[in-house]
Amino acid sequence: MLETLTGKLTDIFSRLRGRGTLTKDDVSAGLREIRLALLEADVNYKVVKETISRIEQRAIGEQILASLTPGQQLIKIVRDELAESMGGERAPLSLDPRPAVLLLVGLQGSGKTTTAAKLASLLKKEGRKPVLVAADVYRPAAIDQLKTLGEQLDLPVVSEAEGRPPQIAADAVEWARENLCDVVLVDTAGRLQIDEAMMRELEEIRSATDPAEILLVADAMTGQEAVNIADTFDQRLGVTGVILTKMDGDARGGAALSIRHVSGRPIKFIGTGEKIDGLEPFHPQRMAERILGMGDVLTLIEQAEERLDPAKAENLVKRIRTNRFTLQDFLEQLEEMQKLGPVSQILERLPAMGKIGKGKAAPIDEEELEIRRTLAILRSMTVEERLNPSIIGGSRKKRIARGSGAKVRDVNRVLARFGEAKRALKLVGSRRGKGQIGL
Repeated sequence: MLETLTGKLTDIFSRLRGRGTLTKDDVSAGLREIRLALLEADVNYKVVKETISRIEQRAIGEQILASLTPGQQLIKIVRDELAESMGGERAPLSLDPRPAVLLLVGLQGSGKTTTAAKLASLLKKEGRKPVLVAADVYRPAAIDQLKTLGEQLDLPVVSEAEGRPPQIAADAVEWARENLCDVVLVDTAGRLQIDEAMMRELEEIRSATDPAEILLVADAMTGQEAVNIADTFDQRLGVTGVILTKMDGDARGGAALSIRHVSGRPIKFIGTGEKIDGLEPFHPQRMAERILGMGDVLTLIEQAEERLDPAKAENLVKRIRTNRFTLQDFLEQLEEMQKLGPVSQILERLPAMGKIGKGKAAPIDEEELEIRRTLAILRSMTVEERLNPSIIGGSRKKRIARGSGAKVRDVNRVLARFGEAKRALKLVGSRRGKGQIGL
């Protein structure tokens, strides 16, 4: 995510940070490079001009030039101004009155149907009772797609074989009221903003449902075009927020940095993958830090708390303390780690780690492949072998290698790594005694 922009800004600040003092000319030269990096990232020209102007006003002064760490001070100013361009503070959903109607609109192919399901999943985890509404009667299989996603999430989906979308949406709101659902997510048909008939239909759906939120679902990879789309939809419908999809594939960041500043509408969520949990609340401050290569540890912690099993973690701590760590535990921990996403996604949330592999993706890819190979090998073992690795001799290693599509040397490497991990954990456990072990 945003790899190109992050790489350029990181390089700029690395040079500035390495100097003990900064002159006015140093700062001006750095700002020229930042301006160029933002423009190359497809950030709206007006956004770049105003953001750089604000940075310059704050940076060219005694506070920076006389600071003991001028490079760090400049980074802080840039971070604050980038966050301000994206809205400053997190913009939460409005979910009153009940049932709150969330109307999802956007162009064809922007990912509205999948996003509706992702948002419903997020709301369900927060204790809400959402219902999905299939109001896209034009795209083949759109209704079936939403029904399939609803079944995966164990959520109701309201649809009608016949009828116009405004009436379908109005009927769904009444159904939600009768069935005590508190959020109604209306998936509408994708359209071109120049399609007058389809835009009028959206206005009718808005009138029929009185939505608490009108959320534009936009493809982040379209850059400034996403900004133009947001402006057009807002003029016709009064958009209340934006959901940027495909952020995990956007190496530039133009849409994220431009939409709020140009349209005045906040980004409320970003799509970060195809899986049903690939939707995150948008935090401008955190995004600014990610852009500057400072990571996003808070989001990583929140995801760990949400996705990882605390009971398994507690049980693992007990097993480490009593020196009973097995290959079964090793397998379970790798499977738990996978819940946080690919290795590359975890690394980019850690300070100074996102740039690892920049321009040479092989190291991260190899790490990902190594984890998958290790999982395959562990899963090819019997439960008895994972609980008692000492019984794994030559013939068992050959069978495990055949079953996992690996070689015997790969099996030996996994066993060796496990031995090293067990010794290290035994040392940690003995040192900390009865204290907490941070894993």
